[in-house]
Amino acid sequence: MSVNVAELAHRLAREAEAVCRHYLSNGRRVGNYWQVGDVRNTTGRSMFVRLKDGDTGKRPAGKWTDAATGEHGDLLDVIRESCGLVDFHDVTEEARRFLSLPRSEPEPDNSPGRSPAPTGSPESARRLFAMSRPIAGTIAETYLRRRGITDLHGTGSLRFHPRCYYRPEADAPTEIWPAMIAAVTDLKGRITGVHRTWLDPSGRDKAPVDTPRRAMGHLLGHAVRFGPASDVMAAGEGIETILSLRCLMPSMAMVAALSAAHLAAILFPAALRRLYIVRDDDRAGDGAMNRLIDRARMAAIEAMVLSPQCGDLNEDLRNFGINALRAALRIQLATEDAVRFLGMSVRTGIGDEAGTPP
Repeated sequence: MSVNVAELAHRLAREAEAVCRHYLSNGRRVGNYWQVGDVRNTTGRSMFVRLKDGDTGKRPAGKWTDAATGEHGDLLDVIRESCGLVDFHDVTEEARRFLSLPRSEPEPDNSPGRSPAPTGSPESARRLFAMSRPIAGTIAETYLRRRGITDLHGTGSLRFHPRCYYRPEADAPTEIWPAMIAAVTDLKGRITGVHRTWLDPSGRDKAPVDTPRRAMGHLLGHAVRFGPASDVMAAGEGIETILSLRCLMPSMAMVAALSAAHLAAILFPAALRRLYIVRDDDRAGDGAMNRLIDRARMAAIEAMVLSPQCGDLNEDLRNFGINALRAALRIQLATEDAVRFLGMSVRTGIGDEAGTPP
């Protein structure tokens, strides 16, 4: 018996009140709605689930909205969040169990999108990224702007998940925090992993957990990418470091490798002729820089280093401002790249804002 996702959602909607009583047991019926604290089954009254179709058909049963956060979804989302599930296959199997439908038949190997995905696998990473939403207007955007990163154009590799599971290293209960989700991709743009930065709900800082940054999936050689591959590229460790550089040079291709060890191992695009290594000022950063310089030379790629005045370029941006960062970078760039990416005059080093010759 084959039942697709749309049909599962439709069948759940026909049993909306039963679904709510089972998965949102801390709520109660209020008229044509089920009222509860949130999609995690917290006690409260801010989330509303429609139990019957509206007269116009524009307000179908099973759709829910959280008035406190603006989140919305269907009953499959309720099952996912209330049960703490990550893999979408597990969500659909739980829905089938509730509806007493037969389990889905195993998919062939060439259909990974519907087969079980081990925790931490590339497929699990792809599903988490797909569940997330663009960062515009979210806590992730607030977090980045508070760190001086104001140019967020071309950041499609970043998304936001309002309730991302965080599992402490010790034997402690799983926690839920907002998170910035970054796609790690190979040279062909295929997602091989994700990086999660758990955030404080205010957006002022990272979440107060032991390890607020974690990656999963296959990372070696791959990176979080900003901009299409070109003949010139900048590569660094941290996402915020690279985004700080993009505030000045948004047209340069850039990648964040997420750690010093992974920075040293990034794969080079075929068209690459000059690589800027965005160095972190520590021993691990120096080691990665030296290994990457050696690899670039062996590949006939010119390697140049961009060094911060503080620990990394984001510290420089926050401590000294964007104009000081621009001045510090200008003298570290090849002259033609200063003109091409910074818009600097060759003779004066001043940005040619009016478009007039120097």
